[in-house]
Amino acid sequence: MSSTIKVSSTSTASGSIRVAFATNDNENIDAHFGGAKQFNIYDISKESFAISSIIKIQEKNTDKTIALLKGSDIVYFVEIGPAAAAKVINSGVFPIKYKEVVSIDTEILKLQKMLNDNPPPFIKKILEKRAA
Repeated sequence: MSSTIKVSSTSTASGSIRVAFATNDNENIDAHFGGAKQFNIYDISKESFAISSIIKIQEKNTDKTIALLKGSDIVYFVEIGPAAAAKVINSGVFPIKYKEVVSIDTEILKLQKMLNDNPPPFIKKILEKRAA
């Protein structure tokens, strides 16, 4: 059983991306994909960002977790198994693994800078998909 807490009812704005962060403390990307207590979902654009939902994970089930992340473009975590990584990619979500704990706020600012400057190809592809 898992629960989703909707924080904002706004859909993603044009030119924005939806990003999930695996977190156990609500402040850092500090969780293994399969062991995360929750995923904080943010809508991030060039000018702003807002948390849109918090997905609380009560049951360790990769397929259910991936289903709950539907609509996200990117998911961040500190570790993931190879089978789970393949499933995430096949679901259309771009996985990003950090070897160390990183602040969610720091990563959001980095993503905003990328959106404003010269987004890497995978972000350009996400923006094109969202615009279609």
